[in-house]
Parts: sequence; C-alpha cells; structure tokens
Amino acid sequence: MQKRSILHMFDPMPNNSPFDINMALDAGFDVLMPYSNVKLDSVHGLTQDAVFSRGPTGVKRTGLFIGGRDMGLAIDMLNAARQAMVPPFEISVFADPSGAFTTAAALVACVEKELKTQHGQELAQCKALVFGGTGPVGIATGVIASLAGAQTTLVDHLSADVANDAATEYNRRFKSDLSGALATSDAQKAQLIEAADIIFCTAKAGIQVLSGKVLEHARQLKVAGDVNAVPPMGIEGIKRSDFGKPLIHAVNAHGAVGVGALAVGDIKYKLQHKLLKAMLNTDKPLYLDFRDAFNGAREIL
Repeated sequence: MQKRSILHMFDPMPNNSPFDINMALDAGFDVLMPYSNVKLDSVHGLTQDAVFSRGPTGVKRTGLFIGGRDMGLAIDMLNAARQAMVPPFEISVFADPSGAFTTAAALVACVEKELKTQHGQELAQCKALVFGGTGPVGIATGVIASLAGAQTTLVDHLSADVANDAATEYNRRFKSDLSGALATSDAQKAQLIEAADIIFCTAKAGIQVLSGKVLEHARQLKVAGDVNAVPPMGIEGIKRSDFGKPLIHAVNAHGAVGVGALAVGDIKYKLQHKLLKAMLNTDKPLYLDFRDAFNGAREIL
C-alpha cells in the first residue's frame, strides 16, 4: 500500500500561512503538518525525525516547506535541512518565505518578458529600481534581477542605511551587486527614476508609491511592474490585469508599459503549484529556492 504524502511546513513566525497550506493541499499532498515558531537550531533534528520515520521509499512521499518573512533565514533553514539528510534518507525541501520567492520570480520574469517583447532588450542592459526594496518580496526581487544582470537598487522610504545594509548583506550572501537608496519625497523619487529602465514596486498593499506626476520624470522607463492588488495601486496608471499595456503617465518616448498585480499573481500561483507538484513527482530530492522559482517562472512564460 502506497504511503500517504506528507508536507511538513516549518515557519519561524507564530502562524503558518493559510495561502501556503491551501496551495500545498491543492498540489496533491495528502497530509499537511504545520509547525510555528521553529528556530534555526531546531531544523536539523526535525528534519531527521521526518526522514528516518518513513524509510527510503516513504521519503519520496515526504517534503519540507519553509516559510517565514526573512529571506536569509529561509535560506539558512533550507541549508540546515539539507545538511541533516542522510542518503538514501533524503527528502525535498522548498523555501518560499511569505511567498516572496515565487512572487519576486514571477514579477521579474513578467517584466523580463515585456522588456524582450516590447523593447528587444535583456535585463543585463538595464538599470532597475525596487521600491519597497527592503521587504521580503523587494529583497528577493532585487537579488533575482541583479543576478540576471540588471544594475539594481533597493529603495527604502525611511532610511538609506536600511537600504544599504540590506544590499550589503544580500550581496555577501548571493554574490549579487545591489545598491541602496532612500526616497522619502516625490522629489527624491523623481530624481531616482529619471535614469531607470525598469521599476519594480513591491511596497505594502494599498499605498501609492509613484504618482502620475512623479512618473513624468521617468524618461528612460521601459517596463514597470507592480505587485499591489489593493487600491490605490502602487504605481498610478497600472491596472491590476495589465500585462504590457502602455503606461500613460510616463513620458512614453521609449514605449513604457506596465505589468499589474493580477498578471504577476497568475504566474506566481502557477509557479508555486508547479514547484509543489515537482516535490511529489521527483525521483530525486529537490532543494528549491528563489533561483529555481525564477527558472520555473521563465518556463511558464
């Protein structure tokens, strides 16, 4: 009799994400076991409990999902889980803190697609800004874009030090080439976007980050992507369902287009489903992070 599939869901936060639980169940896992307030130093023991109890055959029906809100901690927990494996007692692990990896991967891949389709350019030819750049999705977006070759800046709305510290930390971790910047006022935002080819907006829902008036200064802009689905949109003029629609508030000499939250969300949903299904269908253990998410998003598109 085939063993039931089990997904152990490790989260350093007080609660596991209902979104992730729904996604895992819909992807085909029979049993979900959420764990909250999981510490990094607990991951090794919990992982070995999960693998040794099922036998070499059962481990193919067992997986770990790592949540939380911290990109660095999620990667550390994934690495700790991987180091705890004792082949052939080895299971798949998928890290996606706050959905940041799959959301960021979908956002960058969607923007990349429109950059190629509308402008015939690659990310490596572009300067990119990430507004809301010090949150989970913003940092993941910045790292992915930077590793794809874009000259990328994380923008914080309160502190240049916070932005620079985040850039320094994740450059050290992933060999990216991020920089940091502060943009509190419309004047600072306008100055920053004058030379930007790409704008990613990953700020909190329901907050307009870039008004139409500020966008008038985006004279080099080619593609803008916004993950905010709650009115007002993060970037004025981008509708939630837009995918390559002209961005009316930008000076459109370069044919600037926008990508909205629902377009990104559709790819994010398909991507997370795809990666969860891959954990159930693989013959070899998978260790999935933002890099696998970006490759998967590109394949979907």
